[in-house]
Amino acid sequence: MIVDLTATTTAKIAKKLMTLREQGGVIALGRVLTLVVITKSGLEEEAIEAANEASREHPCRVIVLAAGSPEKATRLDAQIRVGGDAGASEVIVLRGYGELAAESESLVAALLLPDAPIVAWWPHEAPLNASQTSIGRIAHRRITDSANESDPQRALDNLRLTYRAGDTDMAWTRLTNWRIQLAAALDHPDSSPITSVAVEGATDSPSTLLLASWLQRALNAPVTIVAHPAGTGIRGVKLCRASGDIQLVRPGSTVAVLTQPGQPAQRISLPRRTLQDCLVEELRRLDPDDVFGETVRTLDVSRMRQESHIAFADEAQPQRSRDHLALVAV
Repeated sequence: MIVDLTATTTAKIAKKLMTLREQGGVIALGRVLTLVVITKSGLEEEAIEAANEASREHPCRVIVLAAGSPEKATRLDAQIRVGGDAGASEVIVLRGYGELAAESESLVAALLLPDAPIVAWWPHEAPLNASQTSIGRIAHRRITDSANESDPQRALDNLRLTYRAGDTDMAWTRLTNWRIQLAAALDHPDSSPITSVAVEGATDSPSTLLLASWLQRALNAPVTIVAHPAGTGIRGVKLCRASGDIQLVRPGSTVAVLTQPGQPAQRISLPRRTLQDCLVEELRRLDPDDVFGETVRTLDVSRMRQESHIAFADEAQPQRSRDHLALVAV
């Protein structure tokens, strides 16, 4: 069910929600949190779809601030989505114009679930300091996505400078499966220390920088970032040590090949994570992500040597040889 309210107020929206509940019981009361999405009008549907899917695991109230033009006359339009149009959540889309186009706690205060945690999410155009915004100050967690910024590296560096407990970024969430596989590969008896690390990834991927920073901090070893064309994400990691190198390489977008000394190559499912997957993970925890905080605050791109070429096994070789995909920085 979708209900449109034109030139309305938050009080009228709250009253309409109560009416819908009384008339049809279409809105369940078992919500565990309020998710506030801050975006622009025209960019909200992808975020709403992801929130609807995430709500099946985390029932919540979703409030979307889809800012309209500040040049128009001041007014507030709203849309309430419940039932099949809202997954397991209830979605309230607020479109403010004029003075109401700016992000403001006053627009959502009357619609927040009582005594429930608040999560703020900026899928596009993150603020310079999320924790100091009107919504950020009342949120328990603040989610940004540096990969969607015009300059991802600058956005990540800004997050490094302004980080506060409770901040996180989707570029970090996309690394979860990479971190799990690399940690598992190192979970074997071997006294040889890691002497160097190479991370190959797209030049426009903040996840590449975060993965390199995490490995540099965790292994206390020099890291080389091998640039790959934009839009390809992370392609591979090589951990060098005297007893033999560990390589995790994903030549496509779904399957990776893990090679370790004395073991046959293993094919591992490592697909790129969807927006829904990342949002579900972020809503699972409402406490600060200390590992992310330590990683982003110690991020120092200047300390990571960067190369522009990578050598692979000969593509003309049989498939079995190509599965090994030797990752060598040159």
